[in-house]
Amino acid sequence: MEDPFRHPIKLDFHGEHLSRPESVLVTGNGRVFVSDHEAGVLELGCPRRPLVGAPKDFVPNGFALLKSGEFLIANLGGEGGVWKLDASRRASPFLMEVERQSMRNTNFVMLDHKGRLWITVCTRQTPRELAFDRRIADGYVAVVDEQGARVVADELAFANECRIHPSGEWLYVNESVGRRLVRFKIHEVSGRVTLGTKECVCEFGDGDFPDGLAFDSLGGAWVACVISNRVVRISPGGEKQVMLDDSDPELNARAEADYEKFGVEKSVFEMGMSRGLRNVCSVAFGGADLRTVYLGSLGGDRLASFRSKIGGHQLAHWQFGG
Repeated sequence: MEDPFRHPIKLDFHGEHLSRPESVLVTGNGRVFVSDHEAGVLELGCPRRPLVGAPKDFVPNGFALLKSGEFLIANLGGEGGVWKLDASRRASPFLMEVERQSMRNTNFVMLDHKGRLWITVCTRQTPRELAFDRRIADGYVAVVDEQGARVVADELAFANECRIHPSGEWLYVNESVGRRLVRFKIHEVSGRVTLGTKECVCEFGDGDFPDGLAFDSLGGAWVACVISNRVVRISPGGEKQVMLDDSDPELNARAEADYEKFGVEKSVFEMGMSRGLRNVCSVAFGGADLRTVYLGSLGGDRLASFRSKIGGHQLAHWQFGG
């Protein structure tokens, strides 16, 4: 049987003058949204409209589209938290603490098919760069369900993007500094969610620090890795396959040496921005057939994309108009 992933990759680029397009969200009607330092969320092909009401140190990271057309944005800067962005471009606090804990360093927010919100806070350290140390594991996952907001997973080594498995039975989370993809069994009783014990799905090396996450229609997990600028697919059986590689062997080696000494310098993370993919950090499937793979980045001013022979898993926002 022909391997459906072995095909030459041609990169296309979209947009211009983007400002930290870290996260990407695509809807079924072809709209492509990216996080944007000035606009909060920017739709490709539309004028940039500045945010109103956001603090000066607001850093949009992951974001979710609601059925109402509003957005929820994870603020990685300042006091963090999740902020709501309405149609008038006004930003207002949505969730700033959980269980009396600050949500400084909020990294990601997503909406699932049951209307629940899943939020990651990468670390409790201030500044967050202190958590670029593999001995520190104080990130967490919070959920907002029928019973309110609470922490459901803790002690994660820099909690980054999370996704619900296509089966709906598991929550997958990237631990960027732990350098592993982990999962938790989802339990729900009377609208209240709890998570089971953490299980390791895959560990990473050779300059790979897992950041973004998306599932394909076959249940494979696509992971965007900062520093190495790789996109890696993890099969349902746990096998890794590099789908895209824009790495620098010397940079990978330096990152590995730093990691063995417990910490990776911020400057090493930023060196990944010198590559063509500009520190690729997120993956989103789009196009009418869900076979266009869009790549967010920390340092790019455009979005890269390529075509895949396997389609993506349809997310909760796919039918929303935006």
